[in-house]
Amino acid sequence: MGKGPLSGLKIVEFAGIGPGPFCGMLLSDLGADVVRVDRKGAGRSSPADVTARGRRSVALDLKSPAAIEAVLKLLENADGLIEGFRPGVMERLGLGPDVVLKRNPKLVFGRMTGWGQTGPYAKAAGHDMNYIAITGALHAIGTTDKPVPPLNLVGDFGGGALYLAFGLMAGIISARETGKGQVIDCAMSDGAASLMAMFYGMKAGGMWKDERRSNLLDGGAHFYDTYQCADGKWISIGSIEPQFYALLLEKTGITDPEFQNQMSRDHWPSLKAKLAEVLARKTQAEWCAIMDATDICFAPVLTLDEAPAHPHNAARKTFVTVEGVVQPAPAPRFSATPGEIQGPPPKIGAHNEEALAQWGFSGGEIEALKASGAL
Repeated sequence: MGKGPLSGLKIVEFAGIGPGPFCGMLLSDLGADVVRVDRKGAGRSSPADVTARGRRSVALDLKSPAAIEAVLKLLENADGLIEGFRPGVMERLGLGPDVVLKRNPKLVFGRMTGWGQTGPYAKAAGHDMNYIAITGALHAIGTTDKPVPPLNLVGDFGGGALYLAFGLMAGIISARETGKGQVIDCAMSDGAASLMAMFYGMKAGGMWKDERRSNLLDGGAHFYDTYQCADGKWISIGSIEPQFYALLLEKTGITDPEFQNQMSRDHWPSLKAKLAEVLARKTQAEWCAIMDATDICFAPVLTLDEAPAHPHNAARKTFVTVEGVVQPAPAPRFSATPGEIQGPPPKIGAHNEEALAQWGFSGGEIEALKASGAL
């Protein structure tokens, strides 16, 4: 049994890419027993497949009726399900919500898609950038010249995986209270729109212009942006509050009276150029020596190579190494039931017999699956 606050929770994950595996990783890191259903004959995994860590893998031929029946039996013992296929695929497999919830009325059936189960785009292909494009999020992120994809953090992982994990937990709590499971239609476009709630509120309140690099939090303000240092490296400055802004001016030695116009949008372009010139005089390390751990709201901009060794990350053990691969540790942290990485990414089908036996299959049932070629 896994260690963490979700110990005892049983999740079946249908193998996929992107946000589905990340959601499974989050649940596994906090102690859930996540069994991943892989397609028989699928490619091998690698220790570098970080978001696949901590699962057990059962490889089944989903074209086989015996395999479908085995999946249904797995789901009889599950609290939740994660699937990220296009709408209709699970139904065609014989594993749609109507079938599954008859076998396990308490199951929470988590469906992850880019566009959702309904709507004009529902059956169209897409990727993170497309899903956030229709929410206003992509338009708001980037340079004055063009929108810039923010990796796949906003759609796949923020609007998708995190919302599905949150939805699964809410659904499971409800099922334990009511005895009734349900279907979660988790669309990355919906989640990304939800993440934009504050900005829609700011726009309605007249505090946000629908133009990139012209607002408080999008790099428009001189006191909330990144700046290049003398050595070509970068630092981040986020001195919004007056006392933090005053400390920024003190530590940089700025006495120019124009900087007293902190919240005047008309002055931001001129002040940004002046601040950039000052910050370019020293290296990143020199600014760290001056600003680190102060109330300026400052941090160096680190590369993926540099981040794990940063003193704060090292002190908190924010990164760990598993089978030679540096990767983020489980988050968030729990005082009484800390999570942990339950194991490295599994090889496809590595836990066929072990997982099935622990989830209620008899030895004879497992042998029959093997003999039929379904397992």
